Amino acid sequence: MPLAGGTCSSPQARIELAALRAGDIFAGRHSPRGMLAGLYLYFSCMDEAHEVAQALNTPEGCFWHGVLHRQEPDPGNAAYWFRRAGAHPVYPKLRQAAVSLVGELWRVPPAWDPFQFIEVCEQARVQPGSDLEIAARAVQRAEWQLLFDYCARRETTSA
Repeated sequence: MPLAGGTCSSPQARIELAALRAGDIFAGRHSPRGMLAGLYLYFSCMDEAHEVAQALNTPEGCFWHGVLHRQEPDPGNAAYWFRRAGAHPVYPKLRQAAVSLVGELWRVPPAWDPFQFIEVCEQARVQPGSDLEIAARAVQRAEWQLLFDYCARRETTSA
């Protein structure tokens, strides 16, 4: 996934994802529509990812929406959606991943800060191929995986 811009990297994935009914294919998962938004985003199918995330009024939908707008790039809109997402449960693991991935490139605060990461991505995207851009893309991949895994976790039932 690019830090900014990009077009759908797989027309075949776009077709196959459009044919899915998230609730059927991802039944029993915490956020089937969140998983679908994440898959569209993974393939940079921005319009479809936006449509799914926009309709998903949950912290996960807001989080995916924030990532999407960060990648457009539209940092102000990304910040809006990250504020709506709140302190998401994946943040502690994301912070740990970032600390191990960024080295001395930037100081990762004691609690994950999505607004700082927006700024880092803004700096990195104008430095293609730089260590900063490589590290920011690695953190973004970790972010995608952690959020996707969170959406894909089995839904628990209370009996």
